[in-house]
Amino acid sequence: MHKPALKPEIRCFGNKPGQEFYGEYHDTEWSVPVHDDRLLFEMLILEGAQAGLSWETILRKREGYRKAFHNFDAEKVAKMTDAALEALRENEGIIRNRLKIESARKNARVFLAIQEEFGSFDRYLWDFIDGTTIVNHPESFEDVPVKTKESDAISKNLKKRGMSFVGSTIIYAYMQAVGMVDDHLSDCWKAAKKSKNKRS
Repeated sequence: MHKPALKPEIRCFGNKPGQEFYGEYHDTEWSVPVHDDRLLFEMLILEGAQAGLSWETILRKREGYRKAFHNFDAEKVAKMTDAALEALRENEGIIRNRLKIESARKNARVFLAIQEEFGSFDRYLWDFIDGTTIVNHPESFEDVPVKTKESDAISKNLKKRGMSFVGSTIIYAYMQAVGMVDDHLSDCWKAAKKSKNKRS
């Protein structure tokens, strides 16, 4: 006898054919709390690059960004020369927008200054939400805000420190990406799993 096929998991996104990598990102990274400074820097640069584009587009170029920006080593990115940044405008592995490319170096320098001041970027960032993930589990993406008072506060502070491509909408998407906010939809398997774990 043939065993019945397993019912595919219900995901917030990444379900279409050809989006397997996107589904894997959803399952393993999106809304998972990040406390590693290198990865926090990586996601900050990628979210800034997303401005005006889709997150799926950026994720498809993620490896290109890692090669172009020294695996997101903030110290190395902060020391990139004007010539190195200009050369990246010919790199098809990334978004070749001059302002976005230049912002990576500028933001790296601010990132390092924040690390110096707070001991880690992680400590600085998570203090905005008292170190605890904001859990929402909305019924649909129409119920998900594009920004909140928390993203407003982080955006304002980062801009004041000299970062660019860190508007409140970008920062809210960043908060989702690094697990500061859990916006998995209520019928998503990840939301259901967390609810089950909470009851047990």
